[in-house]
Amino acid sequence: MTRSELITHLAAANPHLRQPDVELIVTTIFDEIITALARGDRVELRGFGAFSTKRRDPRTGRNPRTGTAVAVDGKAVPYFKPGKELRERVNGGPLQEPPRKIRPATAKA
Repeated sequence: MTRSELITHLAAANPHLRQPDVELIVTTIFDEIITALARGDRVELRGFGAFSTKRRDPRTGRNPRTGTAVAVDGKAVPYFKPGKELRERVNGGPLQEPPRKIRPATAKA
């Protein structure tokens, strides 16, 4: 599923939200996850999984074309560890009822 397919699916499942609003929500969530990872923070979404970064030490690599040694700098790489519920559902485990749709608040008289 691509980002645009996710937005389209969420907009169809939540007709009370306009598609530009759904797009803003999805973009904001992704941006916050990226910003947290860039700071070195861990992002945990219960039942889904956890995003974190892992540090790769500097090493000596090889140029595949010439075979010469090349110094490769250390870097942080994004890492995702799936949660228990996600692993179970992907592996054909017991399917739980999807969460209920959130309805917009109504003004009380």
